[in-house]
Amino acid sequence: MTTQRTAADWEFEKGGRMNVPSTAPTAAPAKPPAPRPPGRVLAMFPGQGSQRPGMARDLLRHHGAIAGPLLLEADLALGLPLTEICTLGTAEDLAATEITQPAVVAMSLAVLEVLRREGHFAPGAVTGHSLGEYTALVAAGVLAPLDALRLVQIRGRLMADVGKLTPGGMAAVIGLDAAEVEAVCRQAAGHGLVEVANYNEARQTVISGEAPAVAAACELALARGAERAKALPVGAPFHCSLMAGIEAEFAAELSRCHFADPRTPVLSSVTGGWIRSGWHARELLRRQLAAPVRWVDVLHTAHAGGYGHFVEVGPGRVLSAFARHTVQEAVVRSTNDARRIASLINDNTSHQEKDMS
Repeated sequence: MTTQRTAADWEFEKGGRMNVPSTAPTAAPAKPPAPRPPGRVLAMFPGQGSQRPGMARDLLRHHGAIAGPLLLEADLALGLPLTEICTLGTAEDLAATEITQPAVVAMSLAVLEVLRREGHFAPGAVTGHSLGEYTALVAAGVLAPLDALRLVQIRGRLMADVGKLTPGGMAAVIGLDAAEVEAVCRQAAGHGLVEVANYNEARQTVISGEAPAVAAACELALARGAERAKALPVGAPFHCSLMAGIEAEFAAELSRCHFADPRTPVLSSVTGGWIRSGWHARELLRRQLAAPVRWVDVLHTAHAGGYGHFVEVGPGRVLSAFARHTVQEAVVRSTNDARRIASLINDNTSHQEKDMS
């Protein structure tokens, strides 16, 4: 059995280059804590929804010496066969929220370590979409990796419990501005609670709440001219007021973990701004349960701070698409498969060799 790593062991190497009025994303995001040269790298860590069957297969085949022990450590710490589920499991095996959340975080941490050891990957800042914020905090030296995995396992269980007690759901509304989607939610309030859960793109917004209200909001959105309004296959109504009831219990779990001050700048998806301290990070994770994901603001804040390269670290390419649509001049990379990981490693190594010549 491997020994538990501390947050410092996982710390990034330094110097990387590469309800009215509306709460929709603002045009003028907060400034970062200090000026940074243009073109620096922002590492983005995915959340729930980026999982897929067999997502660990390529990683273990090509980088097993690094990824294998890390995934095994997660298996032993959580008492879950995550390695098997991420390699051989079906979509149904990955569907349970209490499985999905630690699986996505474990995969992202494994990819991160491969990039660090083989490609000297050292971004200037990190961020994560909802669940991905836990991975970002590990990358920034705020949380120990096993603490993050245990927290997301508990988080997933608590969220799943809400879903069992309250018939709820989520839906993606495409083709309307965020302010219009907020108006739709207010209009559908007679059917129950429904709120904006994710501000993903300028014209892609996710809503969450009680099932009848979500269905009514989708119909109203289509009537307003939305291109699509489709239900999402999730186990609970995430990022809305229905999750407020589990905040106190989860806050007690957060209080048992040490949160260090960030050693790499971290952007929070709760506020779209920079995390100031370990205490601030802990408080934002509590608030995150019932608060919307402000991903548009995250990307605008990063871009305003001189970050021109966006690298999605972990399974899927969802965040890469959001980045391309929101910051069109950005250079965007993903690590969804062995080919993309190898390309990023080779590019990073090549750049370092040029710097040393």
